[in-house]
Amino acid sequence: MSDFRTQARVAEAEMRAVFQATPLQLNDHLSALYQAEIWLKREDLSPVRSYKLRGAFNAMRKLAGQKHFVCASAGNAAQGMAFMCAHFDVQGTIFMPVTTPQQKIQKTQMFGGEQVEVRLIGDYFDECLAAAQAYCANQGAYFLSPFDDDDVIEGQASVGVEIEDQLGGVPDHIILPVGGGGLSSGLISYFGTTCTYTFVEPNGGACLRAAIKAGRPVKLDKVDTFADGAAVGQIGTKTFARLKDVGLANTLTIAEDRICTTMLEMLNIEGIVLEPAGALAIDALKDLGQSIRGRRVVCISSGGNFDFERLPEVKERAQRYSGVKKYLILRLPQRPGALKDFLGVFGPNDDITRFEYLKKSARNFGSVLIGIETTTPDQFNQFFERLDAAGFAYTDLTDDEMLAQFVV
Repeated sequence: MSDFRTQARVAEAEMRAVFQATPLQLNDHLSALYQAEIWLKREDLSPVRSYKLRGAFNAMRKLAGQKHFVCASAGNAAQGMAFMCAHFDVQGTIFMPVTTPQQKIQKTQMFGGEQVEVRLIGDYFDECLAAAQAYCANQGAYFLSPFDDDDVIEGQASVGVEIEDQLGGVPDHIILPVGGGGLSSGLISYFGTTCTYTFVEPNGGACLRAAIKAGRPVKLDKVDTFADGAAVGQIGTKTFARLKDVGLANTLTIAEDRICTTMLEMLNIEGIVLEPAGALAIDALKDLGQSIRGRRVVCISSGGNFDFERLPEVKERAQRYSGVKKYLILRLPQRPGALKDFLGVFGPNDDITRFEYLKKSARNFGSVLIGIETTTPDQFNQFFERLDAAGFAYTDLTDDEMLAQFVV
């Protein structure tokens, strides 16, 4: 057994004094859907609803003489470190962006209690990170990276230890999300070439693919923070050293809106609450198709820290991706009966969800923002045919992200 495997097993055994192993569950719904044996490793059921406490535990247990830890995080890593600060009875200073949702701030403070101080710095993570590192230098504290730390990577590998023990062997295929690379580098270091991997990133945070193409970690020009648990601008140096040879063929990127369809599916069918990053591995099943048929597949559901105030946004994005909801700018004639004529083009399954005059500056026409839902995407083809036949002028702005963010 390699030294890394041995140390990962030691770390996993030590964790049992703090929290139980997370379940590995065979999912009948997904197994039937993809004609494979689909198992879910439920990291969303850890005490902090993500795997991040594993790396924090392992690093902090190895630094028993250190009494002050610092991290920068907008979510799961902060909660994991806070939980372990309380466990080890050490001081923690956690830097979070000012824009962090209150739910995450409150949970971090709840897990850490009196052992933890939360400092809100900057609008973006990079500002927060710089402030945390500067504070460490001044205070002589230990900066605990959420992913780019050998002890953190070793701690995340405990997920693999549990999978192997719970499954009674190595799975044929592991699907897992990638953010900074802590979990993925830990699992590939533990299992090596004994199984197939699919590394999944959100479109707006594909830092592993960028690094593989460049041959080194590179900073993304822009990051979409919707899937915040995996929205990282640059993969870690230490994590990429372990992932550099995985190959582009074993990576996937997924549209943030499509992730929402899986979040709703798992909530409505299975009663499983996942955050966007936590649904990445399950969503990737849609792209793997025949390649996983008949195989034993483990999907890592990496986190369930979801603020239900975001549920309307998730539903909206899922509907737009699925093609059952659209937004139009309608040029409506300013004459009696024009609205009635417009309503006449609607079918029995078409529903207006938004109707708003944007301006009335034109004498003969007015602009209207209208949201429309239907039951299947093909019904929109019929709707547009009737709209064209009736002579109405309109613009479909559903897929125009720049315009939609201002008016939708």
